[in-house]
Amino acid sequence: MKFKTLLLALFLVSTASFAQKVKYTDAEEKVMETYYFDAQFPGAGKKKTSVVILKDGSIHKGYCENLKTKKSQIYSISIKDSATKKPMTFDAENVSELYLYKSGFGKAMMVSKYMSSIRNYQTKKLGDITSKEYVHFVNQTASLKNKQEEQEFLMQLINPEFDKIISVYNDPRAHQTNSFAAMGPVQLGGGVLKSYYVKKGDKVLWLEKSDFDENYDFLFGDNPEFMAKYPKKSVDWGYFSFLVMKYTEMSAK
Repeated sequence: MKFKTLLLALFLVSTASFAQKVKYTDAEEKVMETYYFDAQFPGAGKKKTSVVILKDGSIHKGYCENLKTKKSQIYSISIKDSATKKPMTFDAENVSELYLYKSGFGKAMMVSKYMSSIRNYQTKKLGDITSKEYVHFVNQTASLKNKQEEQEFLMQLINPEFDKIISVYNDPRAHQTNSFAAMGPVQLGGGVLKSYYVKKGDKVLWLEKSDFDENYDFLFGDNPEFMAKYPKKSVDWGYFSFLVMKYTEMSAK
């Protein structure tokens, strides 16, 4: 009986210590607040070729003519072949990957959005936003907003450098956290996207800011070292891109 009591006491102490908040330095928090995902897709350019890679391995290059979307997620793309000038249409169910060339207007919109928020200066690099000429899309089967029937889409993969365990896809209709104006059009704070599509294992979910705590264990709970260093009570949604990157790094060791 005493042995069981001792085990229970040790368990409670362990649980309490695990649940305690971890204090981070200002320098650590600055790194955690940095945005490590790719920027949202700004629109396809029609003057340079985009690349469509089908599931059968064939590659097609052409000028983007039209994108058909559902809730802003791509389910069909039409291109004009760069060599033959022949119009071609591909449904998402036949496409493995897609590389869309950014439009000039889209890049300008990205720069304008960057310049309007002081938070961007602190968490993002303008060069990282504008340097990539192509936007990477991957075939994914998902239920939009976890409500509709599953369908294959071409979703923008926004963590291509660290997607080995958790893949994060852009939600084109994601809202942003609130900010307030200062110094004319410049915005202070806010600017954090409130939702993404996330895949781990075979599960794809639409992850909202409000559901972050509920899904924290599913996303990161299988790595005790990570959970001890970044327990859910010590972090917030604004650190999400850092947490995915750090979890991937720590899990690869």
